[in-house]
Amino acid sequence: MPIAVAVSGGTDSLMALALLREAGHAVLAVHARFLPRQGDGRPDDSDRAAQGLADLCGGLGLPFFDLDLRAAFEAAVIAPFAAAFASGLTPNPCSQCNPRMKFGVLAERARDLGASRLATGHYARLDVSPEGDVRLFPATDHTRDQSYFLALVPPHDLARSVFPLSGRMKSQLAAELAARGLAPPLPRESREVCFIPGDDYRAFLLSRDVALSGPGPILLADGREVGRHAGLWRHTVGQRRGLGVAFREPLYVLARDAAKNALVVGVRAELDATGCQARSVNFLADPAAWPGQLLVQTCYRQRPRPARVAVVRSPDGDMLDVAFAAPVPRPAPGQTLVVRDGAGMILAGAVLT
Repeated sequence: MPIAVAVSGGTDSLMALALLREAGHAVLAVHARFLPRQGDGRPDDSDRAAQGLADLCGGLGLPFFDLDLRAAFEAAVIAPFAAAFASGLTPNPCSQCNPRMKFGVLAERARDLGASRLATGHYARLDVSPEGDVRLFPATDHTRDQSYFLALVPPHDLARSVFPLSGRMKSQLAAELAARGLAPPLPRESREVCFIPGDDYRAFLLSRDVALSGPGPILLADGREVGRHAGLWRHTVGQRRGLGVAFREPLYVLARDAAKNALVVGVRAELDATGCQARSVNFLADPAAWPGQLLVQTCYRQRPRPARVAVVRSPDGDMLDVAFAAPVPRPAPGQTLVVRDGAGMILAGAVLT
């Protein structure tokens, strides 16, 4: 059975397609349309990517499928993100897109087309334990590693996935494609959230049909009011600038209290946290076999920090109770928490509470 390659039109997925083809695998290309079409009806990036990929795959003699998954993406990623952010959380849409869409809906559509596995241009490495369990590791190129964003993908879906770029360096891909005579239809790249234009989440939320909080108090941790905010959704945990509060020291956002519609702020020393909890746990290794030394990461740009992690079993779902070896920047509820071992292998992913 062929391997389906998810091709976006960019450099990474095109390189993944080329590598699998050169390795002798039967491959088919699938292009998923996720983003809403432009209101003026003009061709958008998905149109240009689809046409360019259709021409490229035709020249290579490869099957190409253009899949419209916009309705599913709206329901599974965009709408939940907007609702979560409006409720006071700071969700990570890429971490949710991978299990729900790329390795969920898209992978299922690829299997309907006859594919046995789905390959993507993610920078991450998969391995198999002696017991036959799939293991998720960082990619060789640590500057581009995306294993953090894959931590919520269930093990059975990872087992049917392929990451051809696990050992490649991003800086070399453009030259490698050029040497093969391949040009990506969309060579430019963005690290922003794909469905939020200009990474302006405030403007995005205002464009959505969600209930947004109105003005409310800005409080110190002891309850003293030091100012007013124009809406909790305009602020994020750790934010310093734009609070509009005069105080003897710089203030940072410590929390967004949705129940009181209050923004809780404090000085830099109060921003550190010694622990956190997470829910919706995706176990990629049996906790009974976890090593004594663990590393925990609570956002993509954070270096994993030493911590103790206890698994709390509950009828309502397992939780992770984390105690850091040293204080860390306060985690934001809704973000993805990742537990790793000393070699970087992901043992579990979860959502911060």
